[in-house]
Amino acid sequence: MSVKVDIAIVGAGTAGLAALREVRRRTDDFVIINKPPYGTTCARVGCMPSKTLIAAANAYHARGKLDTFGIRGGDKLSVDIPAVLTRVRELRDDFVEGVLKATENLGERSIAGQARLDGPNRLIVGDRVIEARQIVLAPGSSPIVPKPWQALNDRILTTDTLFEEKDLPRRIGVIGLGAIGVEMAQALARLGIEVHGFDGAERMAGLSDSQVAESLRASLCREFAIHLGVEVDLARAADGVEIRWGEHHVVVDRVLVAVGRRQNVHELGLESLGVPLDDRGMPEVDPKTMRIGNTPVLLAGDANGIRPILHEGADDGHVAGLNAAHDSPVCLDRRTALSITFSTPEVAAIGKKASELDLEDCLIGEVDFANQGRARTMQENDGLLRIYATRDSGRLLGAEMVAPAAEHLAHLLALAIDQNLTVNDLLRLPFYHPTLEEGLRTALRGIARELPPCGLSDLAGCDALDIAALE
Repeated sequence: MSVKVDIAIVGAGTAGLAALREVRRRTDDFVIINKPPYGTTCARVGCMPSKTLIAAANAYHARGKLDTFGIRGGDKLSVDIPAVLTRVRELRDDFVEGVLKATENLGERSIAGQARLDGPNRLIVGDRVIEARQIVLAPGSSPIVPKPWQALNDRILTTDTLFEEKDLPRRIGVIGLGAIGVEMAQALARLGIEVHGFDGAERMAGLSDSQVAESLRASLCREFAIHLGVEVDLARAADGVEIRWGEHHVVVDRVLVAVGRRQNVHELGLESLGVPLDDRGMPEVDPKTMRIGNTPVLLAGDANGIRPILHEGADDGHVAGLNAAHDSPVCLDRRTALSITFSTPEVAAIGKKASELDLEDCLIGEVDFANQGRARTMQENDGLLRIYATRDSGRLLGAEMVAPAAEHLAHLLALAIDQNLTVNDLLRLPFYHPTLEEGLRTALRGIARELPPCGLSDLAGCDALDIAALE
């Protein structure tokens, strides 16, 4: 069976659905092909179920602070993990149902199956041949489980399987302490599970600023065992899985593998495009158009490996959909880089990270939240924020932080960086008291002291009172 269409989209995840939205605004001559299950990585196994689990874990963990607020009886609370996981799945299913509505009325234009390229304008899906003027590939990614560990099958968990568990064991190892690993390790520990976390890197959650990374380590190591800069081996034990590193070992019941995700490109037939592929089988993709070389094929979302974050994936799909529907290139400037890890304290990186800058050539402002007034009142006084700015004008370049409510501070900084604001531009804005944002102001003032002084009539020059209750 052969079909000709103007545009074919492969993948109904976030990027594919964003591409579909743009394509549908311009033509009805399209198909979207998706290898089940439907529902997007975010809604089904990623952002939404993980944040639901984190919310439950944080609610239970809060019992440990109640006595210091003068609230008694917290030690009598208990957690029903099967009930927690049931709620995770119920809310997850509701989110997925909302996603499914995006393709449910497409009829024959929605095809379930594995698509494979057979040249630049041709797709094979089972016994169907689909010829398209333009093809958008958005097949997503899958958790990596190293081959030697796959033999442990029932002892291994990934984020694709974790939320299907009806209960959780007493001991869990977490291999990989990037954003996902950190979030899940802390959440599991806060639910009362013995957690051992491991990573080959010396820093967690993608942080590159060594001082901010150490602040995160110091905070999290109070909640679960952390082993950084180590390579591990796994072996089946009589009562679980033995994790070995150097001369050390520990036995856990299950292991959550969070070492990264692999782009789902191995079955796509990219070799049929006639373009160079790297050692991972990946072609070069233009980040401003999503196009692969000079071909009529675009690669969007997690599968291109550029910025595997939901809002970036949606942008990828938007850009790919626009370029598939237009004859001439549509080049869009990308947003300011922003990433957030939903641990406690939260982790965020905005704009340029420390590893992307020559810090000797930057002005750096920082605030330690240990003594920040509002953070202390909430018993969330943990973390460190470091901001980087140019030496000549104090223009904001980026920041890395471990902080309470970092997700909100990060959005403020992303706005400021996107608008090319300087430290003094931000200091002219109001900072209400008492708020966590006053901590941001402290860091900004640290940079401002190294810049030429403001004029007397410029409120950016209003300095700190150095009184904790008033800052």
